[in-house]
Amino acid sequence: MATALWKKYLAALADFLHKGLAGFVPFLNELPHPRMRLHRLLACFATLWLALPAPGAAASASDDLLGGDDLLGGPATPAPPRPVSAPLPPAKKQPVNPVDPHVQAFAKGNFPSASECAVCHKQIYDEWRSSNHAYASISPVFHKFEQKINDLAQGTIGYFCMRCHAAVSTTLGETRDLELWKRADVSREGITCITCHRVQEQYTKANGERRIEPGDLTKPVLGPFSGDGVAMVVGQKDDFHVKLSDAETGPGQVIHNSAVQFSTIKTSEFCVSCHQVAVHPGIKLEVVWDQYRASPAAAKGTTCQECHMGKNPGLAEGYTTAAAAVVGGTPINPGREHHNHAFYGPGYPIVHPGIFPHNPQAKKFSIQTWLKFDYRAGWGTPAFEKTVAANPSATRFPEEWDSPEDRADARDIVEENLRMLEQKRTLREAVMANGSHLDGPFFKSDPVAGQPLKIAYTLRNTNAGHNFPSGSLGAQPELWLNVALFDAAGHNVWESGYVDSRGDMADLHSRDVREGKLPADAQLFNLQTKFLTTNVKGTDREMYLPINLDIDQLPFIRPAGVPTSVLNHPPFVRMEGRSLPPLSQREAAYTIPAAALKSPGRYRLSVRLRSRAEPMYFMDFVGATPEMDQSMNEWMINLHESTVEFTVAPVAAKKP
Repeated sequence: MATALWKKYLAALADFLHKGLAGFVPFLNELPHPRMRLHRLLACFATLWLALPAPGAAASASDDLLGGDDLLGGPATPAPPRPVSAPLPPAKKQPVNPVDPHVQAFAKGNFPSASECAVCHKQIYDEWRSSNHAYASISPVFHKFEQKINDLAQGTIGYFCMRCHAAVSTTLGETRDLELWKRADVSREGITCITCHRVQEQYTKANGERRIEPGDLTKPVLGPFSGDGVAMVVGQKDDFHVKLSDAETGPGQVIHNSAVQFSTIKTSEFCVSCHQVAVHPGIKLEVVWDQYRASPAAAKGTTCQECHMGKNPGLAEGYTTAAAAVVGGTPINPGREHHNHAFYGPGYPIVHPGIFPHNPQAKKFSIQTWLKFDYRAGWGTPAFEKTVAANPSATRFPEEWDSPEDRADARDIVEENLRMLEQKRTLREAVMANGSHLDGPFFKSDPVAGQPLKIAYTLRNTNAGHNFPSGSLGAQPELWLNVALFDAAGHNVWESGYVDSRGDMADLHSRDVREGKLPADAQLFNLQTKFLTTNVKGTDREMYLPINLDIDQLPFIRPAGVPTSVLNHPPFVRMEGRSLPPLSQREAAYTIPAAALKSPGRYRLSVRLRSRAEPMYFMDFVGATPEMDQSMNEWMINLHESTVEFTVAPVAAKKP
């Protein structure tokens, strides 16, 4: 145990002896979890026992761990700032770390982890660690999709997708198919701090091919503001308990020595290299930049950052304020414009909550171990552990999770991460609700029993910056209306936008529709963009992955034979865009059949706009696991829900 930490423990014990329990409780309350506080309490008393001289031994000056202060009399030496969160005790049984230590050391020396930045930038770190940027290289859907493309095309794509999703990993030369748990820690952070703040050139349509400047934590970072705050801390480094290099001895946090203003990082152009992507056949998968540059927002000068990092998700209404950093407990540049690093958007994670959001405490367990932790079964909760204790032989655990203490620690981490994910869900709902508006229903005919009823809704894209939905159209984000009619008895008598047994809409991609188990939804209102391909025979058809293959034993993705500027799309493949352009609207018209309005009386008409990141048929195609499917559907959200009641009149008597 480091001498500085011993001193802190002894100082806390001194407070306990002088002031009683009131002097010791604040020291314990620095840690978030009760179990961690117990570990700290035991460590304090163990430190006191180790600090006492052996029986009969003469005390020496070096035995005084407080540097000359009397434990019972003099004041304790001020302790240096503590880390962001104290580590949990080692797990009882863990597999050997599979990461190559040489790769880990090289990565740490050249590409600092976000967890190192968190020491001073905790607010930003907490915003980022549950963001889509932080999730980019962990996403199991991404890895399944990327692997499927490479399998189909015999590796033609290579590292193409990894350049955006795992830029540090690509720079380190980690193979694209390397298991997640064998990658360096910083590689698993996706779009991490240095992915943006160590880029010093302006890129545009580079398909993610940007250079990250290597260097340890002390090297300069680039940002939207001047480096006056860093310069002030560096000039008073002893007061702030910081070090300017690893070579400096004594307590203190190593920090970057300077910050450089890089005005490009505040512009929309900075986002282009990963948010406008064209693949080998010449088709565009990421199109948000093309949409933005022709938008009213671009004409007005509104940037991507104003909506996606501002104070209100999706709305250009300014920024909140906060300190640039907190160093040694002192806020630096308090009240400065704060850019929220949650990066509001519609995406969401479906990975195990022990692995994501990023959580320094979670590193106690390996990724392989986390994947064996059944959080859905309640492992580690008091109720579950009480049941196990009453009948130990009834539940069998993997060897790594035999320890109830480890399960309890893991549960604490999972619960914290689940709370963060709920916050993310709230932000996701807000950014989509703020960017759209649903009006209706509008009755186009009178509701009369035994007669068809024509109704309509109007969906409006209130976002001035890009289409609704937007983003990666290759991943085919889903957005559709679900409208249902209920009679006076509460029976569902008509519906559009219903889903099949897998959760797919009832269109031609639905397995249940193809097998004749469910009628196709002829009135489906769906804003999902689809690929259209021309195949060996027949006309265009919808496809969920347009891989143009040679008809031979070695298929590969073929580049376009003619310039796409001639055809305005690659040969034999195009995208059928159904999304709403900025500030536009579209009517969803429905005809409710007469059979649904058999009797007069009061009826209820309900509507909701449904959103999901991936269709389930696509999840099947890439080989998703049942757990992935379940999580994908659990994250589906409903927007603009409303219900109206109306009266269906009886059929008018015929005139004689």
